[in-house]
Amino acid sequence: MTEAVLEKVQDPFADAPVVVDMKNITKRFGTVEALRGVDFQVRAGEVRALMGDNGAGKSTLIKVLTGVHTPTSGQIIFDGEEVQVNSPADARELGIETCYQDLALIPLMSIWRNFFLGREMVTNVGPVKWLQRRKMAEQCRDSLKDIGIHIRSAEEKVGKMSGGERQSIAIGRAIHFGAKLLILDEPTSALSVKETNKVLDYIRAARDRGLPVIFITHNVNHIYQVSDSYTIIRQGQSVGTYLKGELTQQDIADLITGAREK
Repeated sequence: MTEAVLEKVQDPFADAPVVVDMKNITKRFGTVEALRGVDFQVRAGEVRALMGDNGAGKSTLIKVLTGVHTPTSGQIIFDGEEVQVNSPADARELGIETCYQDLALIPLMSIWRNFFLGREMVTNVGPVKWLQRRKMAEQCRDSLKDIGIHIRSAEEKVGKMSGGERQSIAIGRAIHFGAKLLILDEPTSALSVKETNKVLDYIRAARDRGLPVIFITHNVNHIYQVSDSYTIIRQGQSVGTYLKGELTQQDIADLITGAREK
Protein backbone atom coordinates (compact mmCIF):
# COMPACT_ATOMS: atom_id res chain seq x y z
CA MET A 1 0.00 0.00 0.00
CA THR A 2 1.31 3.45 -0.89
CA GLU A 3 0.76 6.74 0.83
CA ALA A 4 -1.39 9.41 -0.80
CA VAL A 5 0.33 12.22 -2.64
CA LEU A 6 0.37 15.06 -0.13
CA GLU A 7 0.70 17.99 -2.52
CA LYS A 8 -2.21 20.41 -2.52
CA VAL A 9 -4.09 20.32 -5.80
CA GLN A 10 -6.22 23.25 -6.90
CA ASP A 11 -9.66 22.35 -8.17
CA PRO A 12 -9.98 23.78 -11.71
CA PHE A 13 -13.76 23.36 -11.55
CA ALA A 14 -14.32 25.00 -8.18
CA ASP A 15 -16.18 27.93 -9.77
CA ALA A 16 -17.96 25.90 -12.48
CA PRO A 17 -21.74 25.51 -12.14
CA VAL A 18 -22.96 22.28 -10.62
CA VAL A 19 -24.86 20.22 -13.21
CA VAL A 20 -25.93 17.30 -11.04
CA ASP A 21 -25.98 17.11 -7.26
CA MET A 22 -27.13 13.88 -5.64
CA LYS A 23 -27.58 14.26 -1.90
CA ASN A 24 -27.79 11.52 0.72
CA ILE A 25 -28.99 8.90 -1.76
CA THR A 26 -30.22 5.70 -0.17
CA LYS A 27 -31.56 2.69 -2.05
CA ARG A 28 -32.93 -0.45 -0.46
CA PHE A 29 -33.99 -3.66 -2.17
CA GLY A 30 -35.97 -5.41 0.53
CA THR A 31 -33.54 -5.89 3.41
CA VAL A 32 -30.51 -5.15 1.25
CA GLU A 33 -29.22 -1.57 1.43
CA ALA A 34 -27.40 -1.05 -1.86
CA LEU A 35 -26.69 2.67 -1.26
CA ARG A 36 -26.24 4.25 2.13
CA GLY A 37 -26.35 8.04 2.12
CA VAL A 38 -24.21 8.65 -0.96
CA ASP A 39 -23.39 12.21 -2.07
CA PHE A 40 -22.28 12.70 -5.66
CA GLN A 41 -21.71 15.90 -7.62
CA VAL A 42 -20.54 16.80 -11.13
CA ARG A 43 -19.72 20.26 -12.48
CA ALA A 44 -19.82 21.65 -16.01
CA GLY A 45 -16.91 20.56 -18.17
CA GLU A 46 -15.67 18.02 -15.65
CA VAL A 47 -14.87 14.36 -16.25
CA ARG A 48 -15.80 12.66 -12.97
CA ALA A 49 -14.79 9.04 -12.56
CA LEU A 50 -17.14 6.83 -10.59
CA MET A 51 -15.22 3.86 -9.30
CA GLY A 52 -15.85 0.82 -7.18
CA ASP A 53 -15.53 -2.94 -7.20
CA ASN A 54 -18.31 -5.22 -8.42
CA GLY A 55 -21.30 -4.81 -6.11
CA ALA A 56 -19.98 -1.57 -4.61
CA GLY A 57 -23.11 0.37 -5.64
CA LYS A 58 -21.86 2.51 -8.51
CA SER A 59 -24.26 0.98 -11.05
CA THR A 60 -27.15 1.40 -8.63
CA LEU A 61 -26.27 5.06 -8.14
CA ILE A 62 -26.25 5.65 -11.90
CA LYS A 63 -29.55 3.79 -12.30
CA VAL A 64 -31.06 6.11 -9.69
CA LEU A 65 -29.79 9.12 -11.64
CA THR A 66 -31.12 7.77 -14.94
CA GLY A 67 -34.55 6.76 -13.65
CA VAL A 68 -34.13 3.00 -13.71
CA HIS A 69 -34.42 2.87 -9.91
CA THR A 70 -36.32 5.20 -7.60
CA PRO A 71 -34.25 6.17 -4.55
CA THR A 72 -35.56 5.12 -1.16
CA SER A 73 -34.53 8.55 0.09
CA GLY A 74 -32.38 11.50 -0.93
CA GLN A 75 -32.45 14.39 -3.41
CA ILE A 76 -31.41 14.85 -7.01
CA ILE A 77 -30.74 18.42 -8.09
CA PHE A 78 -30.16 18.95 -11.81
CA ASP A 79 -29.23 22.32 -13.27
CA GLY A 80 -30.11 23.96 -9.95
CA GLU A 81 -33.58 22.46 -9.57
CA GLU A 82 -34.72 19.46 -7.58
CA VAL A 83 -36.04 16.81 -9.95
CA GLN A 84 -37.86 13.49 -9.81
CA VAL A 85 -36.37 11.06 -12.32
CA ASN A 86 -38.94 8.29 -12.54
CA SER A 87 -37.91 6.72 -15.84
CA PRO A 88 -35.11 6.74 -18.43
CA ALA A 89 -37.40 8.93 -20.55
CA ASP A 90 -37.43 11.51 -17.75
CA ALA A 91 -33.63 11.42 -17.67
CA ARG A 92 -33.34 11.90 -21.42
CA GLU A 93 -35.83 14.78 -21.25
CA LEU A 94 -33.54 16.48 -18.73
CA GLY A 95 -30.56 16.01 -21.04
CA ILE A 96 -28.96 12.99 -19.37
CA GLU A 97 -27.57 10.63 -22.01
CA THR A 98 -26.12 7.25 -21.08
CA CYS A 99 -23.88 5.07 -23.22
CA TYR A 100 -24.06 1.59 -21.72
CA GLN A 101 -21.56 -1.18 -22.29
CA ASP A 102 -23.92 -2.86 -24.78
CA LEU A 103 -24.39 0.56 -26.47
CA ALA A 104 -28.08 0.02 -27.34
CA LEU A 105 -27.15 0.05 -31.03
CA ILE A 106 -28.84 -2.21 -33.61
CA PRO A 107 -26.18 -4.05 -35.67
CA LEU A 108 -28.34 -4.58 -38.77
CA MET A 109 -29.21 -0.90 -39.06
CA SER A 110 -27.05 1.75 -40.70
CA ILE A 111 -25.04 4.31 -38.76
CA TRP A 112 -27.50 7.11 -39.49
CA ARG A 113 -30.51 4.98 -38.51
CA ASN A 114 -28.87 4.21 -35.17
CA PHE A 115 -27.84 7.84 -34.78
CA PHE A 116 -31.44 9.06 -35.10
CA LEU A 117 -33.11 6.04 -33.51
CA GLY A 118 -36.20 7.26 -31.67
CA ARG A 119 -35.62 10.81 -32.97
CA GLU A 120 -36.18 10.32 -36.67
CA MET A 121 -36.69 13.31 -38.96
CA VAL A 122 -39.88 12.80 -40.97
CA THR A 123 -42.00 14.54 -43.56
CA ASN A 124 -45.76 14.25 -43.14
CA VAL A 125 -47.67 13.54 -46.34
CA GLY A 126 -51.25 13.25 -45.19
CA PRO A 127 -51.41 10.38 -42.72
CA VAL A 128 -48.09 8.94 -43.95
CA LYS A 129 -44.70 9.80 -42.45
CA TRP A 130 -41.66 9.59 -44.71
CA LEU A 131 -38.16 9.34 -43.30
CA GLN A 132 -35.84 12.14 -44.43
CA ARG A 133 -33.12 9.59 -45.15
CA ARG A 134 -30.65 11.77 -47.04
CA LYS A 135 -30.92 14.65 -44.58
CA MET A 136 -30.38 12.38 -41.58
CA ALA A 137 -27.40 10.68 -43.24
CA GLU A 138 -25.81 14.06 -43.99
CA GLN A 139 -26.43 15.41 -40.49
CA CYS A 140 -25.08 12.23 -38.95
CA ARG A 141 -21.86 12.42 -40.98
CA ASP A 142 -21.39 16.16 -40.37
CA SER A 143 -22.12 15.98 -36.64
CA LEU A 144 -19.65 13.16 -36.12
CA LYS A 145 -17.03 15.01 -38.18
CA ASP A 146 -17.48 18.13 -36.03
CA ILE A 147 -16.28 16.24 -32.96
CA GLY A 148 -13.43 14.49 -34.75
CA ILE A 149 -15.17 11.23 -35.66
CA HIS A 150 -14.73 10.27 -39.30
CA ILE A 151 -16.87 7.51 -40.81
CA ARG A 152 -16.57 5.85 -44.19
CA SER A 153 -20.27 6.10 -44.98
CA ALA A 154 -23.38 6.87 -42.94
CA GLU A 155 -25.03 3.97 -44.79
CA GLU A 156 -22.63 1.40 -43.35
CA LYS A 157 -24.17 -1.21 -41.06
CA VAL A 158 -23.20 -0.78 -37.42
CA GLY A 159 -22.60 -4.53 -37.19
CA LYS A 160 -19.56 -4.15 -39.46
CA MET A 161 -17.93 -1.57 -37.18
CA SER A 162 -15.34 -2.22 -34.49
CA GLY A 163 -16.10 -1.77 -30.80
CA GLY A 164 -14.31 1.56 -30.67
CA GLU A 165 -16.18 2.84 -33.71
CA ARG A 166 -19.49 1.85 -32.13
CA GLN A 167 -18.57 3.74 -28.98
CA SER A 168 -17.81 6.81 -31.09
CA ILE A 169 -21.30 6.68 -32.62
CA ALA A 170 -22.94 6.45 -29.20
CA ILE A 171 -20.89 9.36 -27.85
CA GLY A 172 -21.41 11.47 -30.97
CA ARG A 173 -25.16 10.86 -30.85
CA ALA A 174 -25.35 12.07 -27.25
CA ILE A 175 -23.42 15.24 -28.04
CA HIS A 176 -25.45 15.96 -31.19
CA PHE A 177 -28.77 15.84 -29.36
CA GLY A 178 -27.69 18.37 -26.79
CA ALA A 179 -26.87 16.21 -23.80
CA LYS A 180 -26.28 18.20 -20.63
CA LEU A 181 -24.65 15.22 -18.94
CA LEU A 182 -22.95 12.24 -20.56
CA ILE A 183 -22.64 8.96 -18.68
CA LEU A 184 -20.25 6.33 -20.04
CA ASP A 185 -20.57 2.87 -18.54
CA GLU A 186 -17.39 0.81 -19.09
CA PRO A 187 -16.75 2.37 -22.54
CA THR A 188 -13.29 0.83 -22.95
CA SER A 189 -14.25 -2.71 -21.97
CA ALA A 190 -12.90 -5.34 -24.38
CA LEU A 191 -11.36 -2.75 -26.74
CA SER A 192 -7.87 -2.88 -28.22
CA VAL A 193 -5.26 -0.40 -27.05
CA LYS A 194 -5.65 1.66 -30.24
CA GLU A 195 -9.45 1.79 -29.97
CA THR A 196 -9.28 2.55 -26.27
CA ASN A 197 -7.09 5.57 -26.97
CA LYS A 198 -9.64 6.81 -29.51
CA VAL A 199 -12.49 6.52 -27.02
CA LEU A 200 -10.44 8.37 -24.41
CA ASP A 201 -9.86 11.11 -27.00
CA TYR A 202 -13.63 11.34 -27.57
CA ILE A 203 -14.12 11.78 -23.82
CA ARG A 204 -11.60 14.63 -23.82
CA ALA A 205 -13.39 16.18 -26.81
CA ALA A 206 -16.71 16.08 -24.95
CA ARG A 207 -15.10 17.76 -21.96
CA ASP A 208 -13.53 20.43 -24.18
CA ARG A 209 -17.04 21.29 -25.38
CA GLY A 210 -18.06 21.92 -21.77
CA LEU A 211 -20.03 18.70 -21.43
CA PRO A 212 -19.75 17.06 -18.01
CA VAL A 213 -18.96 13.36 -18.18
CA ILE A 214 -19.41 10.56 -15.66
CA PHE A 215 -16.89 7.86 -16.53
CA ILE A 216 -17.48 4.42 -15.03
CA THR A 217 -14.72 1.84 -15.39
CA HIS A 218 -12.64 -0.68 -13.50
CA ASN A 219 -9.49 0.40 -15.34
CA VAL A 220 -7.51 2.72 -13.07
CA ASN A 221 -5.06 3.60 -15.84
CA HIS A 222 -7.85 4.84 -18.14
CA ILE A 223 -9.37 6.85 -15.31
CA TYR A 224 -6.04 8.42 -14.54
CA GLN A 225 -5.59 9.53 -18.16
CA VAL A 226 -8.81 11.46 -18.68
CA SER A 227 -10.58 12.12 -15.36
CA ASP A 228 -10.40 15.40 -13.47
CA SER A 229 -11.67 13.87 -10.24
CA TYR A 230 -12.64 10.52 -8.77
CA THR A 231 -15.49 9.41 -6.55
CA ILE A 232 -14.91 5.99 -5.04
CA ILE A 233 -17.76 3.86 -3.69
CA ARG A 234 -17.33 0.81 -1.50
CA GLN A 235 -20.09 -1.32 0.04
CA GLY A 236 -22.77 1.21 -0.82
CA GLN A 237 -20.99 4.18 0.73
CA SER A 238 -18.83 6.94 -0.67
CA VAL A 239 -15.21 6.53 0.37
CA GLY A 240 -14.42 10.03 -0.86
CA THR A 241 -13.86 12.30 -3.84
CA TYR A 242 -10.35 13.24 -4.91
CA LEU A 243 -8.84 15.56 -7.49
CA LYS A 244 -6.46 14.38 -10.16
CA GLY A 245 -2.95 14.53 -8.73
CA GLU A 246 -3.98 13.95 -5.13
CA LEU A 247 -3.66 10.19 -5.43
CA THR A 248 -1.42 7.76 -7.27
CA GLN A 249 -2.91 4.97 -9.35
CA GLN A 250 -2.01 2.54 -6.58
CA ASP A 251 -3.78 4.72 -4.01
CA ILE A 252 -6.94 4.60 -6.11
CA ALA A 253 -6.73 0.82 -6.45
CA ASP A 254 -6.20 0.48 -2.68
CA LEU A 255 -9.23 2.65 -1.93
CA ILE A 256 -11.39 0.58 -4.28
CA THR A 257 -10.38 -2.74 -2.71
CA GLY A 258 -10.35 -1.49 0.88
CA ALA A 259 -6.60 -1.90 1.35
CA ARG A 260 -6.68 1.80 2.17
CA GLU A 261 -9.53 3.42 4.09
CA LYS A 262 -9.31 7.14 3.22
